[in-house]
Amino acid sequence: MMRSVINKFLLATALILSSLVSTYAQEHGHEGEAPTKKEGFNVGEMIMHHIKDEHGWELAHGVTIPLPVILYSSDRGLEVFSSSRLAHEQVYNGYKQEHGKIHRVDESGNVVEEAKFYDFSITKNVASLLLSAVILLLIFPAVSRGYAKNKGKAPKGIQSFLEPIILFVRDEIAKPSIGPKYERFLPYLLTLFFFILVNNLLGLLPGAANLTGNIAVTLVLAVITFLIVTFSGNKHYWMHIVKPTGVPWFVLPIMIPVEIVGVFMKPISLMVRLFANITAGHIIILSLLGLIFMANALGGTTTSVAISPVVLFFTLFLNLIELLVAFLQAFIFTLLTAMYIGSAVEEHHDADHGIGYETTSELG
Repeated sequence: MMRSVINKFLLATALILSSLVSTYAQEHGHEGEAPTKKEGFNVGEMIMHHIKDEHGWELAHGVTIPLPVILYSSDRGLEVFSSSRLAHEQVYNGYKQEHGKIHRVDESGNVVEEAKFYDFSITKNVASLLLSAVILLLIFPAVSRGYAKNKGKAPKGIQSFLEPIILFVRDEIAKPSIGPKYERFLPYLLTLFFFILVNNLLGLLPGAANLTGNIAVTLVLAVITFLIVTFSGNKHYWMHIVKPTGVPWFVLPIMIPVEIVGVFMKPISLMVRLFANITAGHIIILSLLGLIFMANALGGTTTSVAISPVVLFFTLFLNLIELLVAFLQAFIFTLLTAMYIGSAVEEHHDADHGIGYETTSELG
């Protein structure tokens, strides 16, 4: 209940603040000439610039790491060049970047809509994805070697830090939710948990990418979970969908479509929950920081300096909440995944009597 209230508060606050800064950007960023000359800063664009994907990785204002642009078309073949070639809306080799998307243009600089090509570029989100994969590949083999080396001894180093988290995922998520078959799915659950956690934490760093706030990424994670649940489902799971136990026959025409819709709603809920919570947190923090620039444009430097300590205090406070949310969202996504898998693989006897793994083990 409390988590639901917090999520609703964060989303509502994000919408209100983003609406305020967008209205300010429209009214002062393009119309009033004096404010534009004074500040030259569009808060709405700043927020969208930080939460969306890009072909270059901007670490700070004016400091951008160029990333490789990889394009393929049937008439030109494979083309690879640096994203710096397209910076500041420059035209390079017949290509131009507008609003984060690459277009084919003619000699006059007009977009050629008929030109078809495929974009396989390493964008900021892709680079962040590869970075998180490298981090995981460096950490967990080291943990594995630590287990082999210190077998029967107390864990040391990074192993001592990660072991309680691994045991938590195993004992508090996998076992209660899946039951005796949990070992089959534990590697996926651990990978899922640490992948989301690492990317959530990376997203809190200054200049970092908003990977788990990208709905395409959360969609892929939800689809993987959906495929695992679908192909792991036993006879009882599918019979419960097409013919729920204890339901009168005349209710089946209503219940069966509801059950089928529920199968697809589970991954959709996973996708939207992670995307919305991470994105909302980033919007709130950026909107608060944008208030400093709005105050500077409306009331001058004195007003901006006066409200800066208050804004920074709330920003730091929200960053601490975001740190908690980073762990919480990884836990929730993994827990719901384990519950969906558990409902698909549980045996008929356990499902009918509501007896889980720990209860049956205690009964002996």
